[in-house]
Amino acid sequence: MKREQLGVGVRGKYHKQFTQGSNVVVLQPEIQKAFPTSEAVNKALASMLAFTQEAQTITHVKRTPRKRVAA
Repeated sequence: MKREQLGVGVRGKYHKQFTQGSNVVVLQPEIQKAFPTSEAVNKALASMLAFTQEAQTITHVKRTPRKRVAA
């Protein structure tokens, strides 16, 4: 096939599909053994995120200061 037979390309034709595509993450072998599927990784990360958000909520609760009693 010659280049002339390919036609004219359209700039950015697949940009939207490309930006919505999958992200690839390379795991260390010991982590890959613990989390063998993307579902397992996602569940673990979601759990960690929920725990972190809950811990931040607990530690950022505003408390009213106690009044000191005169001795």
